Amino acid sequence: MELNLSSEDAAFRDEVRAFIAENYPAEMRVPNPETDLTKEQSLLWHRILYNKGWIAPLWPKKYGGPGWSITQRFIFEQETSRAGTLPPLAFSVTMVGPVIYTFGNEAQKRRFLPRILSGDDWWCQGYSEPGSGSDLATVRTKAVRDGDHYIVNGHKTWTTLAQHADWIFCLVRTDPNAKPQSGISFLLIDMKSPGVTVRPIITIDGSHEVNDVFLENVRVPVENLVGEENKGWTYAKFLLGNERTSMAGIGRSTRYIGKLKQIVKAEIPAHDPAHLEFLRDIARIELDVLALEATELRVVAQMARGIDPGPAASLFKIRGTEIFQSITELTHRAIGNYGLAIREHPISTNHFMPGPEYAHTASEKYLNARKLSIYGGSNEIQRNIIAKAVLGL
Repeated sequence: MELNLSSEDAAFRDEVRAFIAENYPAEMRVPNPETDLTKEQSLLWHRILYNKGWIAPLWPKKYGGPGWSITQRFIFEQETSRAGTLPPLAFSVTMVGPVIYTFGNEAQKRRFLPRILSGDDWWCQGYSEPGSGSDLATVRTKAVRDGDHYIVNGHKTWTTLAQHADWIFCLVRTDPNAKPQSGISFLLIDMKSPGVTVRPIITIDGSHEVNDVFLENVRVPVENLVGEENKGWTYAKFLLGNERTSMAGIGRSTRYIGKLKQIVKAEIPAHDPAHLEFLRDIARIELDVLALEATELRVVAQMARGIDPGPAASLFKIRGTEIFQSITELTHRAIGNYGLAIREHPISTNHFMPGPEYAHTASEKYLNARKLSIYGGSNEIQRNIIAKAVLGL
């Protein structure tokens, strides 16, 4: 399913496709680029897009965006997703950057935005805490004013790729006596500050993607406060809205359905009754993808006419993540005994059970995808948002 494109937009789509084909680094084409690449490898495509002027499609042109229309932004997202490119640094470009240029002061914009665009600064997100996940209003990390600094103490968890980060944007409690949402501030913290400790969390798929971040008497200049003190909840909701709009993942799901079909063909004989059952399950998922894509196209058309999609971001987050989880689960079923392998015990090194590459990468993807319905605000929370904002319940 595609938009009815003008000749100008069709030419832009062809330009994007050609640019990806000619410039995406071969060394980034690994099964799980989110966890299999080094920091420098992860930045290769980011810097190529930066040099092209395409690094921040959503940013206003005056801050370094390309000045694209809503339709062109959608085309770029669609084509990069279908090609399987690693997105630019999401916590930097998609999340904290828009918060800074929307709510930050001029000094913060001059200081941070150019380095976010270039990739010179890698940002991570300090939202979740032990006991404060989807219910972010209960964050307990404290920031106490001390002259020209805040003294920050707390514990952030599930912090994605904090081991690479130069900076962390944090929700901190600056007024412990206010109502939960009213006493939170949005603070930018240098990861090299004394008192910042990063501890790895190795996830069930064997990867080091997330971390604990401990903040012990960390001195943060007051100039690193974004917006007003105790108004951080407003900025946090703004950021999460940007995060969730990118979670439909149509291109990614389409790619993985193609891989799933190849696996079913290779692993399950056509005469096996299970073969037909898999084909039926795949067909159902494909219909779900088509329905979500149609919804996404309607929202893009509305946005092109200046209509705010509202709670559609929550809908994309729910359906996009659930669809991808279904694809990875079905793939894991299709590989059969190969599903016993993960990165510490890959099939390729087992002389008794040699197998194709997907034998262990499919297991890793299945395990890693369990997180999708939790992060970015759990799907249960998103259903509550829809119930209140759309249904008025």
